Amino acid sequence: MKLILIKTISGLLPAEPTSEALYNKIKIGSAISVEAHTIRNYRFMKKYFALLRVGFSNWEPPYIESQKTRPMKNFEYFRGRIAILCGYYEEVIDFNGKTTFIPDSISFAKMKAPEFQNLYSNTIDIFLKNIYPQDITAEELDETVNRYLGFA
Repeated sequence: MKLILIKTISGLLPAEPTSEALYNKIKIGSAISVEAHTIRNYRFMKKYFALLRVGFSNWEPPYIESQKTRPMKNFEYFRGRIAILCGYYEEVIDFNGKTTFIPDSISFAKMKAPEFQNLYSNTIDIFLKNIYPQDITAEELDETVNRYLGFA
C-alpha cells in the first residue's frame, strides 16, 4: 500500500483519489508503518493531469470502422501515447518480432522534476501540433489548464 499524503492543519490527508481509496480502507484505531519521502511538486503533477484531461476532451479521433463496435476514446491509452510522442518510452519486441513502445512511468519515484517539466512542455507542443493546430498558443493552453484547476 502506497499513499500520497499532504500535510494540512488537520494532519496528513490523502492527496489524490487512489491514496484516498487506500486511506479509507484503514480502520480507525489501526496502527500503520509509514516511510516518508518528500516527492516532487505534487501540484505540478495535478496540473499535468489537468493538461491531459483538457487535451483529451478536445481531441476528436477519426471515425474508424470496426468488426465489433465503434472504438472508444480511452484516457489511459491517450496518456501513454502522449508520453511516447514526447519521447518518454521503452522500445520492446512483441510476439511477432515487431518493435513496439511502452510509455515510461511518470511516478514520483521514476521521473525526476526536470524530466517531468520537460514532459509537460513537450506535451503542450504535441497538443499544439495535433489537437489545437492554429486555435491557441502555448500560453493560452497553459492558462486554460490553470483556470481548469482554479490556480489562476
